[in-house]
Amino acid sequence: MKQLYFLALGLAIILVACRKESPEVPSEQPEPLLVVPPGFPDPVFPDGNELTPARWVLGKKLFYDPVMSNDSTISCASCHHAAKAFSDTLAFSPGVAGRPGTRNAPTLANIGYHPYFTREGGVPTLEMQILVPIQEHNEFDFNILLIVERLLRDTSYVRMSREAYGRDPDAFVITRSIACFERTLVSGNSRYDRHFFQGESGALTAAEKRGMELFFSEKTDCSRCHGGFNFTNYAFENNGLYTDYTDPGRFRLTELESDRARFKVPTLRNAALTAPYMHDGSLPTLEAVIEHYDSGGRAHPNKSALIRPLALSAAEKADLVAFLNSLTDEAFVSNPKFRQN
Repeated sequence: MKQLYFLALGLAIILVACRKESPEVPSEQPEPLLVVPPGFPDPVFPDGNELTPARWVLGKKLFYDPVMSNDSTISCASCHHAAKAFSDTLAFSPGVAGRPGTRNAPTLANIGYHPYFTREGGVPTLEMQILVPIQEHNEFDFNILLIVERLLRDTSYVRMSREAYGRDPDAFVITRSIACFERTLVSGNSRYDRHFFQGESGALTAAEKRGMELFFSEKTDCSRCHGGFNFTNYAFENNGLYTDYTDPGRFRLTELESDRARFKVPTLRNAALTAPYMHDGSLPTLEAVIEHYDSGGRAHPNKSALIRPLALSAAEKADLVAFLNSLTDEAFVSNPKFRQN
């Protein structure tokens, strides 16, 4: 009996040891930080700012932290809401002390694919763009060196910075980490994408298909400016919004009269979520946008030759709006990975 007892005890110990050594298989694998949709090129991460989990987590934390603003009241996310494809619902987003911004906040979806930044294209890299809202009087109204002082007093930021870049928080770390996070804001799983890139039958309604054909037709020439996988050619155009503009557009950068009131062509991805529209948020709905282009716009010396009266029927206008709605990527805007923890 004693031998049987020790034999049973030994078997029990072996079984327990094996159970401890066998790793538990996770029931669900975490989503990758970057998912490149079919038909999209890989985003380019510059040397020295390659994508790593530590850099991504740090950039996301800073994106949502009001520590970035002078009075610690607003963050990047205050003007770029995840549920609105990282855009805003206001014509001009308020900055510190409630000061209104000077331009409509654009979507950050697919921002990593842009070749230059700001409405006049004067900033060449995403890392450099981070500095723009920091120093703008009507946005963060701050100095990045003063942000660094704040972060150095926060032990969690010091630890995360060292893990991400092997150095204490500084201007390099702040701009690189936020840019690293923003490059993963890739949106390409709309119903249009499932129809066009993934061949999913039934992804689009009949009205959306008619609107798509009209969008890509010579009758409207919409795709001449809003083409490619990101629905923009990134060119600088005047669309006849006004006869006289208070905002000089690209002229602000080049001081060339031929660039006055020209602005970078925006992406139309998730357009149904990014109202109001235009550089000044003056058009409240997609219907108003279609009406503007159908009218041919107002006279301006720099107006694009593509902007002309279209003579669209009411049904065609409705079909175009339907197609633009099909560019909404519900999975992107509801993804908890991009939301504040």
